[in-house]
Amino acid sequence: MLSRRQLLTGAGAGLLAAPAILRGQQLLMGFPFRLGIAAGDPSHDGFVIWTRLCPDPFDEHGGMPFGPVEVDWFVYEDEGMRRLAQKGKATAWPELGHSIHVELTGLQPDRPYWYRFILGRDKTPLGRARTLPAPGARLDRIRFGVAGCQHYEHGLFTAYRHLAQEDVAFVWHYGDYIYEDRARQVNYERDGSAKDNVRDHVGADCLTIGDYRRRYAQYKMDQDLQAAHRAAAWFTTFDDHEVVDNWTSTVSPYQRDPALFAIRRAAAMQAYYEHMPLRRAQMPDGSAMQLYRRIRLGDLLTAHFLDTRQYRSPLPCQGGFDPVCPGIDAPATTVLGAAQEQWLGKGLRDSGSRWDLIAQQVMLMSLERRTDDGDARIRNVDSWAGYEVARQRMLDSLAGRGNAVVMTGDEHQNFAAELRRARKDEVVAVELVTTSISSGGDGWVRPETQAQVRANNPDLKYSSDRRGYAICDVGRDQWQTLFRGVDQVSRPGGAISTLATATIERGRPALNLS
Repeated sequence: MLSRRQLLTGAGAGLLAAPAILRGQQLLMGFPFRLGIAAGDPSHDGFVIWTRLCPDPFDEHGGMPFGPVEVDWFVYEDEGMRRLAQKGKATAWPELGHSIHVELTGLQPDRPYWYRFILGRDKTPLGRARTLPAPGARLDRIRFGVAGCQHYEHGLFTAYRHLAQEDVAFVWHYGDYIYEDRARQVNYERDGSAKDNVRDHVGADCLTIGDYRRRYAQYKMDQDLQAAHRAAAWFTTFDDHEVVDNWTSTVSPYQRDPALFAIRRAAAMQAYYEHMPLRRAQMPDGSAMQLYRRIRLGDLLTAHFLDTRQYRSPLPCQGGFDPVCPGIDAPATTVLGAAQEQWLGKGLRDSGSRWDLIAQQVMLMSLERRTDDGDARIRNVDSWAGYEVARQRMLDSLAGRGNAVVMTGDEHQNFAAELRRARKDEVVAVELVTTSISSGGDGWVRPETQAQVRANNPDLKYSSDRRGYAICDVGRDQWQTLFRGVDQVSRPGGAISTLATATIERGRPALNLS
């Protein structure tokens, strides 16, 4: 009797000779689209559509034969699939985990399309994605979502089910799509409290390509996450947990040998590309990806998507929530790296849009915390607060604009603050920090801690400890962000509500909260 592996290997050999026969015979031993579908990186004339063939999600190779597989794709002008816009065939290569990235062009601007994949008799559900308004065209309004930090063990992805019902042009995912650590029966939060897992990771700490593939597969089988991907195109960027907690540039707190860390980082980058709706321009080159990029939406908004990991100097102090140390003020350190910093500066100068979105991963405000006795100042040195000279350069680049809004994640809480540069004691922009989808569970910040943080940071206008996402509604003269939160993620059925609304008037970098 042939083993399962022999059967699949044999199927791969047959595929190389006659892929159409393989597709007709349906030799795959399970539904190939278990990880769902997604669209991403929209432009005014197209977007990327993605899937990965993976009938056996916890197998290193997804239960696929060791050969290429041809898949049909279709794009429609209507949800009823009566008007075909485009169709074609794409090859799922084993070198990329049988993932597919189809870069669509030639579509009409600023309108929805529907898409699907078909392999033999197996069909995906329909996904929906909008093209963006043409660059420079007058645009009065756009609405988009912001989400990230989705620790599988901490809670259910209920917020994504609600996000899928929102009417948005796109979603920006700021990072921490997966968490890389092995299953733990109990997790400990930043305040030291123990928290039982809602569900457990499969597998060990992610080190190899197989480890990372299994972890993405586990996350992507979540039906709420799949629903959010089907509802809108996403712009995606990574933070740290797609590789390892608190990594920077060529070093990891858990592997100080750059050569060894590069091996892990290369595996993580490949797996990230394999599972995200990214363009070929973002395909990894070894252990590096060109991830920072820019998109212009009509004449209303220019979005600058940053990468605050790949080019950053090593963390100062002890590398976490630490008492202030001299390394914070080191003049030569960087968060963005010289090339990206110059790219951003030029992009801001040349923007010409009504608004500029600075979409990045870690908090720009220098949120000051205190030890329990109140004697020592604490900073999260994994944020811009650990790189004070670079932080002030960033704030200087935003000065005098009156139209810049910084969107951030990472903190597992909502924060809204006015950004003040020290040199002239001047507010230059607004920062809005979006909470997590599930990381932190139903809530972990003590009320007295929240009160202390608010008291020590006068420019902080709002904070909340709930899971959820943000919806940004941008008009020509007013920007509104709704902080949307669910009441629980530890059990199904979490209800959504608007926790607060932040309003910014163009030309005046100040926050109004309601």
